[in-house]
Amino acid sequence: MTPELLARIEAELAARAPAEVVALAEALADPERDAAILYYGSTLRTGDLSGILDFYRLTRRPHRRGLRAVVEAILWPEVSYHEVAVGDRTLRAKVATMPLDVFRKAAEGRTLDTTIWARFVQPSQRVWSADAKAGRAAGEAVAAAVVTAARHAAALGPETGTARDYWLALFRRTYAAEFRVESASRVDTVIAAEPERYDALLPLAWAAGGVGHTGGDGLLRPLRRGLPGWTLRNLMGKPLNVARIGKAAFTFDGAARYAAWKIARHTGVEIAVTPFRERHPFLAAPGAWLELRRRQRVRARGG
Repeated sequence: MTPELLARIEAELAARAPAEVVALAEALADPERDAAILYYGSTLRTGDLSGILDFYRLTRRPHRRGLRAVVEAILWPEVSYHEVAVGDRTLRAKVATMPLDVFRKAAEGRTLDTTIWARFVQPSQRVWSADAKAGRAAGEAVAAAVVTAARHAAALGPETGTARDYWLALFRRTYAAEFRVESASRVDTVIAAEPERYDALLPLAWAAGGVGHTGGDGLLRPLRRGLPGWTLRNLMGKPLNVARIGKAAFTFDGAARYAAWKIARHTGVEIAVTPFRERHPFLAAPGAWLELRRRQRVRARGG
């Protein structure tokens, strides 16, 4: 890791987030348990706070105990949905929770998972930290994610190309490897939001990761391209994500409220979140779907 890359990532993480986002993070934080909270995703890029804000809550120790702790250690992160009143509006957040040391391990590429480094090479902000030490540790982990992503970009991209060519190759391959709702075309949107950032970041990350490069006139050629392990990561991407989706069906805190909000936003039909649906979202899903279809038919008839 080089001081130049660390300084660049630290500046991004320390950038001032909207006051509402900071207030939401503070409401979510548990100072006794949490180390840092990172804000990332589409709402960071667009500034539209009417949707669902994405956070990673990095904890000092495992989030759960007992059997849930065993599952969490294998299929992280834990996911929860929150609705929090901030000023005169309600903000909504989807929170992924995992221990900081596990996040760091994944960011460094020491697991088969691609999701952490593929996401956190994209912009993020540190909107809460327990103290300076915890904040610095989170920043170092994010910088490690950038290095890991850049090393994969060198291995998966062309022999010679622009920085954009390498990032496009990386994101297209990781999107294809994972089981994701978004299409591969989303990649262009991600890079187009801050093209100068990605142009500047790749040479810094290659230097920090021991890849190095030559080139000129906007073209780059990595000096080291070999990176063992991609084939297995590619094969395991979808099974890992499917397993996480299956786990979330039973462990996603606030799943019923999350689903009800998504349904209302996309269809205009408000589905009541009953106590049974709150406690057993997976079992209640068929009944909620039937209710949605019935109410859509009534609406179509003008009733």
